[in-house]
Amino acid sequence: MNLHYLLGAIISFGLSILFAPIIFGFSKKIHAKQTILHYVKEHASKAGTPTMGGIIFIVPTIIVSLFLFTSDYMYAMISLASFFAYALLGFLDDFIKVYYKQNLGLKPYQKIIGQVGISFVIAVFVFKTIGSEIFIPFTNYTLNIGAFIIPLVMLVYIATVNSVNLIDGLDGLCSLVSINYLTFFALILISVFGASAVVFGREIFNLNITIFCLIGSLVGFLIFNIYPAKIFMGDTGSLAIGGFIASISILTKMELLIPILGMAYVITAISDFIQVLHYKRTKKRVFKMAPLHHHFQMSGIHENKVVFVYFISTFILNLVALAIYIL
Repeated sequence: MNLHYLLGAIISFGLSILFAPIIFGFSKKIHAKQTILHYVKEHASKAGTPTMGGIIFIVPTIIVSLFLFTSDYMYAMISLASFFAYALLGFLDDFIKVYYKQNLGLKPYQKIIGQVGISFVIAVFVFKTIGSEIFIPFTNYTLNIGAFIIPLVMLVYIATVNSVNLIDGLDGLCSLVSINYLTFFALILISVFGASAVVFGREIFNLNITIFCLIGSLVGFLIFNIYPAKIFMGDTGSLAIGGFIASISILTKMELLIPILGMAYVITAISDFIQVLHYKRTKKRVFKMAPLHHHFQMSGIHENKVVFVYFISTFILNLVALAIYIL
């Protein structure tokens, strides 16, 4: 493990803890409290919990990354740019919720316009600068899809951002699953490209610095986000994480790893899609509540147990994936 990676994680962790009181004060000053939907009775006690907590890990990640970069950091800068862009979109959504004291922020079409706009700019850049090849998971083969890389990149961004946003429904769930994903993705990059990143030059090295910075910041944030959460990351945080995960996967041509390492995101999105589609057709529900983690909670399972099962299952799946790459 390169010292820069550990240094980035440790400094980001410390800064996120130091930065947290400032965000708590900011949230209190603007009355940024989470409005809980009336039909989620299990979350009634969470009403009034501060939101927009994603700033706690967003700011340290960006600052520390920029200080630790060496030469050739285009991939890392693109990842940070998308990280910030989606964070800004999420912040607008959160701010509207806070300002009008309700659970609905930006209108769906406004969110989609923002997500499509950001993803389109990056997709064109990827096509013209990085190329149109994608790695086939667990092999040394690549597939060149030509101009189809543009709609694929856009699809990856939109699907990932919204899936990560959906899983942010229980205390610590999104944080733990995301830490899991990022850690194993970084280890896979090291195993595939080598600790010195000789294949892509210094690009992967700097990209991994950014990943470890986010991991450290998220661990720091988790101290305040674990049950019972003292603050929620809000769309500010979940959209930012989704944008970052999509970026690091796309830039390393490992888009197809997302549904494998991020199986929890996939299950969450699919359960929500099934619920909505089935209800529109039959006016009946498949789950007590969607996404799936809420179904488990409404079935009488404590949210801590649900979060633990998501974490441990993701950890085991990702450990197997890493083992396949190493072996």
